[in-house]
Amino acid sequence: MRVLILCTGNSARSQMAEGLLRHHGGSNFEVFSAGTLPSRVRPEAIQVMQEIGVDISGHWSKSVDEFTGQHFDYVITVCDNAKESCPLFPTTTKHIHWSLRDPANAVGSQDQRVAEFRRVRDELEMYLRRFVLERQ
Repeated sequence: MRVLILCTGNSARSQMAEGLLRHHGGSNFEVFSAGTLPSRVRPEAIQVMQEIGVDISGHWSKSVDEFTGQHFDYVITVCDNAKESCPLFPTTTKHIHWSLRDPANAVGSQDQRVAEFRRVRDELEMYLRRFVLERQ
């Protein structure tokens, strides 16, 4: 099953979701992530994923344009902006939207910002575990 996960910067939410779905879905899923305005993978995202044994340190931000014309069974948007500007995919593609706050916008001390990345990671994990279970 091919899945594309989209957010704006492809820097945190979609990167963490890609790693989590690969981890929990195993070989049942071919997973990609991209952004409508790609930037860079946030070090905090890499850090909080390593804390749970998921390595996304080799990930890089990609543009959704790289996936134009490809078939996906599911396109999952994890931010409202990506949902609004998501390109059209074939009618057979199922769209899922999860509105998650961007941890890259967190303010405060380093510990407070990392805590927000953990919170978003855990929320994504909850959604993705359910997503995997419903497709077994």
